[in-house]
Amino acid sequence: MRAALAGMLSVAMICGSFAHAADIAAGKEKAGLCAGCHGENGISQTENIPSLAGQQDQFIQWQLVFFRGGARKNEQMQPIAEQVGNEDIRNLGAYFASLTPPRDPKPDDNPDLSGKGAEAAAGRRCASCHTDSYAGTKAVARIAGQREEYLVKALHDYKSGVRTGGAGAAMTDVAYPLSDEEITALAHYLAHL
Repeated sequence: MRAALAGMLSVAMICGSFAHAADIAAGKEKAGLCAGCHGENGISQTENIPSLAGQQDQFIQWQLVFFRGGARKNEQMQPIAEQVGNEDIRNLGAYFASLTPPRDPKPDDNPDLSGKGAEAAAGRRCASCHTDSYAGTKAVARIAGQREEYLVKALHDYKSGVRTGGAGAAMTDVAYPLSDEEITALAHYLAHL
């Protein structure tokens, strides 16, 4: 509870201050720390590591605060986020949001699976939070075009309760009833948008 409160206060300070507009150039410079895992220009080439390019500004900010405060657990991210100040978080959010989101260069190799994924997305009402285009909004993640295996991992982590912080409770409720087949189909569909 204490970590969550600290995280919310940090985000309020980050998002609530318009006196210090984000500096995209400074965010780009700081993003050098991120490139080793999340890829050049925020497009991951590493299995189970999400792409950050085109991700929502506030989503990036929230996640960094959650990692920094310990509300979201990750052995690699937490020590990095602990060294990032509020201004850096603001700048990183603006920088990654300014980048072109990843596009899957290959055509959908399994349109039937994508069809099942579209049904699962509609049935779980994913668009009610992630928007009709699944591009996210404000503090809600862009999931369109995300790495397929990362989406599978994230949904399994939500389903099992391993991933907490932020939308953890809401996403756990959404992911828990999904079968492995629905998770695979949903991830395939979203990755090919």
